[in-house]
This record gives sequence, structure tokens and C-alpha cells, in this order.
Amino acid sequence: MSSSASVTTIELFEVEVPLSEIARSAMAESDTGLGMAIAAEDPWLSAEFLYVRLVDEDGIAGWGECYVWVPESAVSQRGAAMVIREHIGRYVLGAKAADIQAIGARMDRNIPRNEMAKGVLDIALHDLAARQLGRPVHDLIGGTAVDRIPLCGLVPLASPDFMAEICAGYVAAGYRSLRIKLGTGPRDDLDIMVAIRDRVGWDVRIRCDYNQAYDAPTAVRSLRLLEPLDLDAAEQPLPIGDVLGMRWVQERTSVPLFLHEGFFSLSDVVSLTEAGGMGVLGINAERPGGITAALRAIDYVSTRGMGTIIHNQPLGIGTAVHAHIAAARWDRLGHAPELAGDVMFSEHLVDRRYEVLDGEMLLPGGAGWGIEVDRDALDRHLVAEPTVMTL
Repeated sequence: MSSSASVTTIELFEVEVPLSEIARSAMAESDTGLGMAIAAEDPWLSAEFLYVRLVDEDGIAGWGECYVWVPESAVSQRGAAMVIREHIGRYVLGAKAADIQAIGARMDRNIPRNEMAKGVLDIALHDLAARQLGRPVHDLIGGTAVDRIPLCGLVPLASPDFMAEICAGYVAAGYRSLRIKLGTGPRDDLDIMVAIRDRVGWDVRIRCDYNQAYDAPTAVRSLRLLEPLDLDAAEQPLPIGDVLGMRWVQERTSVPLFLHEGFFSLSDVVSLTEAGGMGVLGINAERPGGITAALRAIDYVSTRGMGTIIHNQPLGIGTAVHAHIAAARWDRLGHAPELAGDVMFSEHLVDRRYEVLDGEMLLPGGAGWGIEVDRDALDRHLVAEPTVMTL
């Protein structure tokens, strides 16, 4: 085991995993497509992922996971795999995993954008570098502020009574934060939130997610109705790219806005922050370019007085990635992470499920992510032959 061992092999796995029965039922309950996701004409019945395995000359392997969905990210697993295969994988092969910063700089100098392809490599490099040292990833990125991570429960859009019942179930299980899907109209939004507050009380922190449902005036009407109900934050009320509209809305509501669909690079974060278009950062590690970029984004918005919502629907490896980030930056987050893969998907492609006690996830122990990919499960969900790149 040596931290100086170089990467000799890159393996790429294009994977598709069906949604869970719970998620499918939630989608079926919604006439607008907003049950669990943005409105799109194609039915959302499964999710696409790109898995990356890096192997060094000593045979040690590190894994990365990237969740892609074309209607939301405009990136496909095949497209990201092509970028790695044809353009940026060469900067990883022969390099030392510990040289993550230098590898990222080379990729950025030679290939613009393509942050998700770069991000999944960055994630796998962190795992490999940590495993070479026999240490958990969080030791490489700042240590741990916590070893139990409070989670936020995800509540799909349905009838007010049904949503309140789901919220009560989360609270009974120890959750103290909830994300509520909204977006069928300001009065509907108010009915849902009143039902939920009546059911769970005022000690539970609540954020909402509009999934790009509104124009700016409608978003303001909804948010002003909800302000007395003590929302922590509101996600993506407007369509992707409407920076000026987000600023206009943020100027007219006391509820901090945050983006998920509209954030794909560090420059997006800076632009939205400096424009006044958001009050909280929402982040998936793979989207801005991996753990390296995610940490920079969290640290940057912290200097602007903003917290961060770690926000993803990952499988097992992706859940570990975000748990390690949360543990290392807990004092800068201010919000419980959303790691809803256990609710969203039928399988998780790892050798064991994470332990959650009283609404808190126990940080995985051991080297790297502290969890292993289940190769049999991975193989069952392949949609293309794996790609193997070698020196």
C-alpha cells in the first residue's frame, strides 16, 4: 500500500436503477409530474448513473458515482463516459491519486466545462487516495466535526392530509428537518403547509421545493403566503437560468432561496450569490466538479454568511460521498443534508445499508468511503459494456 502508486486503470460503468415503489407511487399521484421531480413529458421510472473505478499499480481501487438525468442536468451517462474516455481520462492515467488538485487543474486547462465528468473522477480519486493511506475520506478534507449526521426527510407532492401523514412518520422516526414538494398553485401550497405545521408543530425545520414550477410573480405570491409558517428555505421556484428572476423574487421574500437544477459549476455559484439570487447554497458534489469544487463552494458561500444544503438522491457510494463532506464541513452547513436515495431507488449497489438512528446517519467507518460496491448488483443494472482504459 503506497500513496505514491499511480493510477493504471480507469473503468466506466453505465448504470440504470429503477425507482422504488414508494417513488413510483408518488409520481403516479401527481398530475403535473411534480410528485418527486421536475415536470417532463417522458415518464421518470428509473435513474441513470455513471460509476468510475480507478485502480492503482498496487491493485487498490477507488470508486466514484455520478447521478445524471438529462431533463435536469442535460448530461447523460454515455456523454459523461465519452468525455472521460476521449478527453480527460488521460490526465488521470499515470498520475498519483493524491495529486487531485493538479489533476483537476490539468483537466480544466485542456477541456472547458464538463464538470460532471470531471467530478466523478475527482470523487473516485478521493476514495483511492484515502484507501492508499488506509484512512477515511473525511480525514483528507478536514476531519470530522460530527460522526452522526442529522438527515432531512423528503416528502412527495400529494394531498395535504397524505403529506402531513408522511411528515408525522418522519418525526416519529426522529427526523427534525423535512423537505416538502410544492408547486401546484399558491393556495395549494398554503393548504399543504398549514396541514403539515398543524400535524408536526413548530419545532421541526421545514424547507420546500418548487421544482421550477412558477414564474416570478407567482413564486412571490406563494412565498409570501408561506412566510408565517417559518420556512428554512425554498428550492428552485423559477426555471433554470433565470438569475435575474431569482434575484427579483429573493428581494421580495424573507424566505432564503436555493437552487439545485440551476447550479452546475463554481461560476454558477459565484454569479447567483453576487447577484443576490439565493440565500442558501444547494449542492450535489458531482455537479460543480467533484468534492474539490463542492468544498470550495461551501467555503465560499460561508464567507458570504450563507449555509449549505447538501442535496442529492444518490445510491450507496454517492450517499457516502455526501456524508463525508457533511462530516467535514458540518460547522458551515447550518442545514440537515438531503440524502434521499434510500427512499428513491430500488437498489443501492453497495454491500450494506447505512445505519440511521433517530433520524441521524452514522458516518461510515473504515478506509475510503467506508463501504464497498456490490459488483453483482452493479452488473445487474449495466446498460452498456463497461469501458476499460489502461496506460
